[in-house]
Amino acid sequence: MSAGAVLDMEAGGARASVSLTGGEWLRWFAGGRELLWKPDPAFWTQTAPVLFPVCGWTRHGEARVDGLTYPLGLHGFASRMEFETVERGVDFARLLLRDTPETRSIYPFAFELALDYRLSAESFEIRGEVRNTGAVLMPYAFGLHPGFRWPFAGGDAGNYLIEFEKAERPRVPVIVPGGLFSPDFRAVPARGRALALAPEIFAHEALCFLDARSRKLGFQGPGGETIGVETTGFPHIVLWSMPGAPFLCIESWTGYGDPEGFAGELIDKPSMIALAPGGGRSHAVKYSFRREPLIS
Repeated sequence: MSAGAVLDMEAGGARASVSLTGGEWLRWFAGGRELLWKPDPAFWTQTAPVLFPVCGWTRHGEARVDGLTYPLGLHGFASRMEFETVERGVDFARLLLRDTPETRSIYPFAFELALDYRLSAESFEIRGEVRNTGAVLMPYAFGLHPGFRWPFAGGDAGNYLIEFEKAERPRVPVIVPGGLFSPDFRAVPARGRALALAPEIFAHEALCFLDARSRKLGFQGPGGETIGVETTGFPHIVLWSMPGAPFLCIESWTGYGDPEGFAGELIDKPSMIALAPGGGRSHAVKYSFRREPLIS
């Protein structure tokens, strides 16, 4: 698929860009710094994909609906689709994706996914609205997957930390080959509200804080400079990188990957949202850049 148009935004010295391909957030310049990861084929070729209608992997890359099997793999298909612009301003854009024969061949539901992007001098907000435009119950998950430069404010990557709003459990599910969630857990170096970051903690896949207590967190540099993340309508927090890669993804998910051995219907997949015909749901994340910690 050829690259789509890019929409640029400005507000109070901050700048941002969003692509119509996948509705992907491509750039965020704030506080005199470039904060978003720039794709590098050596590590990861995306910046901030939108996840829909699943988050994480489906078993064997397949989903089942009414006894039929559909090739719905990692994070769904929205990141590959072309969105249309329905509203546009200097600091604002609203994009829309509707179902097509292509999407219905892998996800047999009628839907609308609207994405609102709003830039200010200190923040960038993304709001996703999912609507069931069909006549049957529609299961879905939605997620945002932005990658930030790590380090983003100089210094050593090992001197950065995540500070949660509330103390989180110091363990996360073990993710087995194929991206499936094991019933087992592994320890992470979380101490109360703080998680010390080091490249090696991502050697065994992402850190998935399922049903997290926190709705906000700070990605904090050694001098206190912080990328803040404040979520609405997202129960799960996911942190992902690759050993040696200069980025950290701070992801917000409503759902997660299939459990190991899962063979049920898509609507029975854990943490899926079921929308009645005509129903809708919204989810939002506000990202901010500040010179001091977000929470402490």
